[in-house]
Amino acid sequence: MSIQSVADTSGEVDLAGASDVVRYEVRDSGVAVVTLNRPERMNAWGGGLAAGFYRALDAAEADPAVRVIVLTGSGRAFCAGADMGDLSSMESATTDGDTDVSELVGERHPHFVTSLRKPLIAAINGACAGIGLTQALMCDVRFAAAGAKFTTSFARRGLIAEYGISWILPRVVGWGTALDLLLSGRVFLAEEAFELGMVNDVVPPEELMPRALAYAEDIAANCSPSALAVIKEQLYGDAMSGVVETSARAEQLMHESMRRPDFIEGITAFFEKRSPDFPPLGAVSVNERTTAP
Repeated sequence: MSIQSVADTSGEVDLAGASDVVRYEVRDSGVAVVTLNRPERMNAWGGGLAAGFYRALDAAEADPAVRVIVLTGSGRAFCAGADMGDLSSMESATTDGDTDVSELVGERHPHFVTSLRKPLIAAINGACAGIGLTQALMCDVRFAAAGAKFTTSFARRGLIAEYGISWILPRVVGWGTALDLLLSGRVFLAEEAFELGMVNDVVPPEELMPRALAYAEDIAANCSPSALAVIKEQLYGDAMSGVVETSARAEQLMHESMRRPDFIEGITAFFEKRSPDFPPLGAVSVNERTTAP
């Protein structure tokens, strides 16, 4: 078994960097474990995490010794969403009209993991929010620790459903539940996530990794890698053409939402620990209505 850290400053795999933002471990069982490793920021999506995440998955995909990948987080979170410090910087940029959404998500959209030939299992150990939830939903199978908190959160920050979640969430939990979770931005627990079909199993926190690893190791030991790759292509295949278009549209809508006062108010309210005071919609005629306000 080898344990490596993926540095956030180069394309090389650094064996020594204990403080790096993504850890990559290949087990003798044929399972690679990718760990988001910013526990002090609840593994928020930022600070080089995206680049390290991509490199780790690329390494697992290219390694013939790896048959299944497990994704988890260190500390008390899986991924608590976009780094609010980065969002604060984006808020400042809106005054100049300079909002590069790719700075938040990185060079790839979350749906890219569906193109991996190898099964990707999410072990959701704690808070799973925003882009962290989107990324978890794009995984093939999800296990969660009891009591883990979930939320879409976007509407409460003055943002839209980002990076393909409007495509994947209804397919996982159904149309009505997806609307509930996206429109309310409410927090719900792993137990409800299981009832909604969002996760495949809920176990005590100390049993999460053993459960996910046992599942992954069973697949690695008993399932044909080529068959797994074809099955994933069969399931995602043509269906994924829709998520590419949805993600591209969401990126444009995200850019627009970051230029509205709602976004500034949403982020300001978060840092000031108060309820946001969002401006109302203006009156429009039926003929003037569009899909985006």
